[in-house]
Order: sequence, then structure tokens, then C-alpha cells
Amino acid sequence: MHFENLELREEDGLATITLNRPEAANAIDMEMARELMRAAIHCDQSADVRVVLLDAKGKLFCAGGDLKSFVDAGEALPALLKELTTNLHGAISRLSRMQAPLVVAVQGPAAGAGMSLAVSGDLVLAGESATFTSAYTAAGVSPDGSSTYFLPRLIGLRRTQELMLTNRRLSAAEALDWGLVTQVVSDAELADQARALAERLAAGPTRAFGSVKQLLHESFQGSLETQMERESRGIAEMGAGLDGPEGIRAFTEKRKPEFQGR
Repeated sequence: MHFENLELREEDGLATITLNRPEAANAIDMEMARELMRAAIHCDQSADVRVVLLDAKGKLFCAGGDLKSFVDAGEALPALLKELTTNLHGAISRLSRMQAPLVVAVQGPAAGAGMSLAVSGDLVLAGESATFTSAYTAAGVSPDGSSTYFLPRLIGLRRTQELMLTNRRLSAAEALDWGLVTQVVSDAELADQARALAERLAAGPTRAFGSVKQLLHESFQGSLETQMERESRGIAEMGAGLDGPEGIRAFTEKRKPEFQGR
């Protein structure tokens, strides 16, 4: 699978998607959005992918939408934005709904859609140089890329309102304190730490990870009893697979489980 604006590599159950427009601050134009969609569909469909690591080349994670391409669109801008967000949102939806966990490694600024993409991960590691800013209203537009869904759930409504209305820039340390990211590591260790985490998850019970993701996405919907019924059905499904019985046996036999992701 050939890409111009990102790289997709696979090894031992780990798929790595790397944003690769460093000369343009990894800004998301139409082609990158389409390629993200294609990469996400591949990761969602492939039984060999057990974890996805999303990172970026250069000093910035992602500056958001490619504003130059928006200017060039002229009167066709509304149509361009609809098509671009359709692809971007499709990519984020598939990465969020796939069974494999999504690990995101953020270095330098993550702004606008770059911030939205970063915080949509299941586990987010930030380098000490990372910063996070909504940036949308500074350019006279409203948010996209899932941030109005994930941010209130991660940090609450009041803090989300502050970020989106004032465009306050959070440092990596502040993002950790607010609950926006999972861990802050040194810039020099970011790539190795993110890969080590992804490799550990790649050896884990992929279907169980997928069930966790689904249950948490649904936890704000329905009643307590509805959510417990989802939990009951989910754990029963795990018991009908290969990894559930293996994990239970390994625990009782006091040995390390050998999960197959099925």
C-alpha cells in the first residue's frame, strides 16, 4: 500500500502510521485525510494488526488542517471541508472502533485537528516539548476531528469550553494534570517508550481490548442496567474465544498467558 503523506509499517502485530509532511508541519490536506482513511480501514480489517501506533515525523506532531489549501479552494471551501472531514472522521472512527488499541506519540505542537487526532488515542504519550491547543476559533472555524466528543469525556465540559473558546495552549505537564494524556516522557525517550508500550499491547488479548474500547465508548449512553448487560455479553463473548480461556488457565496455573488475539 503506497502513501505520499504518511507511512504505514507492520511488524509482529504492530502497525505504525506515521504522519509524513514535516515540511508542512504535518498539516492535514485532502490527500492526507484520504490516506489516513485508507490506513485506518486497513488496520481495522487486518486480523494481523493487534495494536496501532500513530506518530509523526519532524518537530511538530500536527498543526491541524492545511489552511493554505483552504485558501486555495476559494468558493469551493465548504465542499472541500465536507469531503476532508468525511475522510478524517472516517479514519478516526475506524481507529476508535477497531479492536486493536491505538497508541499515539505526540512531539511538539498538536493543534486543531492535530490535537483532535492525538487525544482520540486509547493511550497517549507526550514528549516534554508537546503542546496542545484547540486553535479552531482563532481561525474563525469550529472544531472537527472528534474533539467535541472526546474532550468533554476526558477533561470535563468547563475545561473543554476554556480550550475551545480561548485557545489556551496546554503544556505536556498541564495536559497530563488535566487528564488529556496518559504519560509524559522526555523527547529523547518518546519514540522508544511508545514503541515498547505498543509492542506490549500487541502481545495482549486483542479481542478483550476491543471489548473494553466498545464498553467505554457506550458508557455515557443508556442506564446502569443497560451497561451491565453489555458487560455481561462482552465477558461471555471473551469466554467463547481463545484468549479468554487461555488467560484464565494461565492465571490459575501461575504462568504467563500466550494470547493469540482471537
